[in-house]
Amino acid sequence: MNKHQTGNANAAAFPVDTIRAMFPALQRAGDFIFMDNAAGAQIPQSVLDAVTNHLVSHNVQRGGRYGRSVTVDQSVADARTSVALLINAYSPAEICFGMNATSFIRLVSLGIGQMLARDSEGERDEIIITDMDHDANIATWLALESAGAKFKWWRMREDGNLHVDDLRPLVSDRTRLVACTVTAHSIGSIVDVASVAEIAHAAGAEVFLDCVHYGPHGLIDVQAWDCDYLVCSGYKNFSPHMGFLWGRFDTLKRLPTFREDFIPDEPPYKVEAGTFIYENVSGMDAAVQYLELIGRNLAPSNNRSRRENIVAGMGAIRDYELLLAREMMRVLKDCGATIYGVADEARLNERVPTFCFNIGKLSPQRIVEEMAEMQIGIRDGHMYAPRLMKRLNLSMDSGAIRASLVHYNTVEEIHRFGEALRAIIAKLS
Repeated sequence: MNKHQTGNANAAAFPVDTIRAMFPALQRAGDFIFMDNAAGAQIPQSVLDAVTNHLVSHNVQRGGRYGRSVTVDQSVADARTSVALLINAYSPAEICFGMNATSFIRLVSLGIGQMLARDSEGERDEIIITDMDHDANIATWLALESAGAKFKWWRMREDGNLHVDDLRPLVSDRTRLVACTVTAHSIGSIVDVASVAEIAHAAGAEVFLDCVHYGPHGLIDVQAWDCDYLVCSGYKNFSPHMGFLWGRFDTLKRLPTFREDFIPDEPPYKVEAGTFIYENVSGMDAAVQYLELIGRNLAPSNNRSRRENIVAGMGAIRDYELLLAREMMRVLKDCGATIYGVADEARLNERVPTFCFNIGKLSPQRIVEEMAEMQIGIRDGHMYAPRLMKRLNLSMDSGAIRASLVHYNTVEEIHRFGEALRAIIAKLS
């Protein structure tokens, strides 16, 4: 059996019904289908329990000497350990918790802006950004123009992805940073970020990765990717709303940040301005344990480490989601959809099951409204990516339709989506 056949067999054996039973929202949804997961995934019962337990049992400020406060300190430390394992960090001290990924991108950009302003020679004043990213990973860097930053654009090709061969000539001894996504939140394309880091580091530059959309779909490995910064958010990763920043310890140590005088001038404390949402951090801890559980249940072993269970779980999720992506691509093509991004089944490994598409001249808004009437939740609009919309020759007003799946979705839901889309096309045409 070849690797492709093995992947298909593993995907067919994926225990999706057992997994769906772990999600209260799915059990209470009735006929509703969640296909807007790129805007936020549902949470398993274990995550809800962790949040509730925090709020009921120790909803107090950390740093005190009494038991409940000590418990909060420990729960934050446990969450750092779990998230460090999730992304293969070098140390839990590199994990910084906060409100969301966007605020962390801005925090890092402000710090780099201060370093640019101090660099009177302007020897490394160029930042490379892409036209495929969420605007949070573009506008935050463009805001550094007043600090002396100059910008180069790494452009998406017509085949719907960024190519490292196009990055090479942009990088020079003036490059300070390459900022790009791991996976496009809008069109689902996966970027070869390990090669990005190899090219950037060869020139002495750093790499900043937006991993928000890749998080629920595949294995994160900051060591294998050799990046310098990475941001992620819990709300797509089966936890409540919160965000985290990872950076190499020495890199975060050098980064200028705002901190009150009593805060230690070292990671993670120097990055975590103010009080963050402890209960949601507990939820993120539980979400990591949920992903571990998938790996542990699929191939029980007493000898596997927590990280190895995460690797097994995310590998199973990836195999299953490739099956979903293949079926969704087939359904969309059968409906005559224009798929933006990777639309070649032979290149399916370059995408996650997030599909941005349009149906001829039909209004994206009307199609999404009709889908809502049929109890299917999808999204329309510009997807917070104005430069990508322009690149795709789409209007910011109408944009495109996005249907986004995760591992609790099913092939049967895709077929129901296809039947609904065909009926809507017939009605609106």
